[in-house]
Amino acid sequence: MLRVGLTGGLGSGKSTVANMLRELGAHVIEADELGRNLMEPGHGVYDAIVRTFGPEVVGSDGRLDRAGLARLAFEENRLNDLNAIVHPAVIAEQKRWADELFAHDPTAVAVVESALIFEVERDARARGEAAGVLADWRNRFDRIIVLVAPDEAKITRYAARIAEPGPGRDAAARDARIRLARQIPDAEKAARADFVIENTGDIDALRARVQSVWEALEAESNKTASSGSLE
Repeated sequence: MLRVGLTGGLGSGKSTVANMLRELGAHVIEADELGRNLMEPGHGVYDAIVRTFGPEVVGSDGRLDRAGLARLAFEENRLNDLNAIVHPAVIAEQKRWADELFAHDPTAVAVVESALIFEVERDARARGEAAGVLADWRNRFDRIIVLVAPDEAKITRYAARIAEPGPGRDAAARDARIRLARQIPDAEKAARADFVIENTGDIDALRARVQSVWEALEAESNKTASSGSLE
């Protein structure tokens, strides 16, 4: 069994690579989707966000106003407050999912797709959390895959995904630059990764790189299932 973190800045192609790995046989879970589900009414994360940010972040339908919450987080420098609520719950759910998976399939490769593996660790330590699940999140993975791409390419991909051409896309590009500025540069992430995949936009080249990484992960997972060790 192998726990794998798949990470990279926004627009780096994580979803594309996650789908490729899924097609090859990996079990994949997306941190963003988990977070969105846990932020729905009826969950403790939802209640904690409303207590922390106030009733103004609740829309007329009773659900969170995600756009308003994002403005508070990024424009009023309260991203740490939000992440401190959401990330522990997301990580706990990831662990539950992986434990259930490995109980049924000891040779499974479990991939967690998350943009912020290294940032979660950095921010927790900045808050003075020297120990605990957030400060030690990177080390809870057996292997880390980092996707890298030029920042301008990331911004273009992100904006194109979010909005149609015109003012909306320009606004999305500005938002992307703000978000990228808060993320750790690719070079720093790559230095701490086990595998680095460059995504230049050539889908065939990307697929070949992913295939090579998958073969290494699958072989290692089969080995650990037999030996019970990563050594």
